Amino acid sequence: EAVAADWMLEFACSCLCRHFGDKSGAEFQRWSDVVQALTNGFSKIPTHQKKSVYLCQLLIRIAKGKSLELQFENGQTISPLESALSFWTLLEKEEITLENLHEDIRRLIQIQIVAVHLENGYFKEATKVLERLFTDSESEKPLRVKLATIIKNKDPYVPLLQSFSYSLLISKIKSYIELFMKENETNFLIQEAKKYAEAKGLEATALQNKSVNVSESDKSNLDTKQRFVLRIIFLRDVLGQKLATCIFPNFLKFGLFCICLNNLQNVENHGVSACGRRRQRWTYKEDLELKSGVKTFGVGNWAKILAHGDFNNRTSVMLKDRWRTLCKIN
Repeated sequence: EAVAADWMLEFACSCLCRHFGDKSGAEFQRWSDVVQALTNGFSKIPTHQKKSVYLCQLLIRIAKGKSLELQFENGQTISPLESALSFWTLLEKEEITLENLHEDIRRLIQIQIVAVHLENGYFKEATKVLERLFTDSESEKPLRVKLATIIKNKDPYVPLLQSFSYSLLISKIKSYIELFMKENETNFLIQEAKKYAEAKGLEATALQNKSVNVSESDKSNLDTKQRFVLRIIFLRDVLGQKLATCIFPNFLKFGLFCICLNNLQNVENHGVSACGRRRQRWTYKEDLELKSGVKTFGVGNWAKILAHGDFNNRTSVMLKDRWRTLCKIN
């Protein structure tokens, strides 16, 4: 259960990072809810998950940073960005190698906390915020004085605030996310999966088909798939397939977990890789399943159709392509 919870949080964090800054924000909100549900169960954050939890909470608050009516901290009337700043401080304590980026993001959050209050006409609140944000240290004095002058003039469109804009903050956070994701590729769960694979005599490169020549440009993508399949092997064998699918309802919803399990079974049974899969003819039974699924769930809901139908190692993309073919035939 602990392994499954860790993997779920890791996956949810990855999805949250990937959708951070999306214009619609629908997928980001979906994964925000998943992350909140997972972290609410923590009485104490596991050491190896601290950075993931802190980053998720930071992103959720940054995304809602301009909504001053939202309160993330119980009993504290502070803005979402002030709450985000506290999680950024926690992230800074977990790292020592990104000093310049840390300072840039910290400064941007501080400036935008004041800017958002000014944009909403909360000038008195902006003054109180400024007192909370800065100490009396000499290093912080220049920025503190500039922001105090801006608040006094009640002008949210001065060059300083335009130069250190919210869009720049989002961009800097995305730069940090990229670094985080690269580091997270070697997390504890991958290491555990590799140990398990070695102990069971499984190939660490489960997805690689030796008959397929992989170009340099494709190696990064292939490595990502191999790491993902190692996780699936680990979880499937440790938890059992039925239990694993039961505790991953979100994967069933998107058809992702079932696809991975089917692809893995295909690799183990037939020696065919996901990146070099042989074409399989669609059977009459599969066509009926597809038609029935479209009738039940509607065109476009390929993941749901895949999850509830009886298909032979298909993906949602294959279902979509086959439906297009059937429509042309008809």
